Amino acid sequence: MNEKQYKRITEIGAANLAVGVVVMVVGIVTGVLSVVNGARLLASRKDMTI
Repeated sequence: MNEKQYKRITEIGAANLAVGVVVMVVGIVTGVLSVVNGARLLASRKDMTI
């Protein structure tokens, strides 16, 4: 494998790693926000009348 191909594969691997980290952080933030909003809804259910 020549140097140009090796460098290209390295760049693609680094980009995939960066995208993976971003997706993981977005997933964690979404999960935390869901839990917080769910807790707020449960705390305010005594104020609701159906």
